[in-house]
Amino acid sequence: MVRVFTLILLAAVVVPALAQQPYPSRPVRIISPFPPGGGNDAICRIVSPRLGENLKQQVIVENRGGANGIVGTEVAARSAPDGYTIVLIPSGHAVNASLYKKLPFDSIRDFTPITLVGSSPLVLAVHPSLPVKSVKELIALAKARPGELSYVSAGIGASGHLGGALFETLTHTKMMHIPYKGMALAIVDLMSGQVTMTFGTSLSVVPHVRAGRLRALATTGAKRSPALPDLPTVAEAGVPGYEASLWYGFAGPARMPPEILNRLHSVIVAVLQLPDVRERLASQGVDPQHNTPEEFAKLLVADLERWAKVVQRAGVQAE
Repeated sequence: MVRVFTLILLAAVVVPALAQQPYPSRPVRIISPFPPGGGNDAICRIVSPRLGENLKQQVIVENRGGANGIVGTEVAARSAPDGYTIVLIPSGHAVNASLYKKLPFDSIRDFTPITLVGSSPLVLAVHPSLPVKSVKELIALAKARPGELSYVSAGIGASGHLGGALFETLTHTKMMHIPYKGMALAIVDLMSGQVTMTFGTSLSVVPHVRAGRLRALATTGAKRSPALPDLPTVAEAGVPGYEASLWYGFAGPARMPPEILNRLHSVIVAVLQLPDVRERLASQGVDPQHNTPEEFAKLLVADLERWAKVVQRAGVQAE
């Protein structure tokens, strides 16, 4: 009886002591909700070592791909809000809420936004045989040949698909979307001239533009891309209001304690300001950025509403 009472007393002492351990007292997990090798994974692996140095703990990247990022994101949403599991969500997180009839989480309420990490515009590129050298010429050709021009993407609901759908909506044109299972084969067919154009990621398009195998007409961001500074944005080139950038940002499960949120935010922002990290992100076509948790939350809400309209107008449905 005395032994049991002693154990209870010890437990009463140990539990508060554990609760008061400084954060972090064990490894931190970053979930990349996509397979290894893609842009999301690359960003996680660029940031994680320096994040570990600043936190003085090991930071582990765990790839949990599937269902356009939904599988890994759900794992993060269901994790304890203790700062030991965070997820790098892409801009597609705001699209999935409209693309899928039912998600296993609420895209806003089930997460604690931490900070934006960076953004990357798409590149509107065409096969060199297409007789256009500007966005205005492309629009004129698309209107003269409705439904004949084709654009490729990495799949239904992918960034390139929605970038094209937004372009059609704002320019009142009609083009043919051809989805692929990834951009590798799509770019091969584009370079061979089997298809007309793409709204592709910088990583997949820029090397071929520089080699002369594709012709870039514009980038899709709100401002010009550092990777292609001489290229206008689609908005500058004659489509006011057009913007279809990719972005990436860290989030944790809902109800993360303010002190842990603030610690993670300050450490991640410090890492994003390191010259070597910025250089490596830029090499992936990512413009390093950061904001406050409140600003990131507003971006999420705004993008969810914006892409919901695009998905509805274009009649996009997930496969």
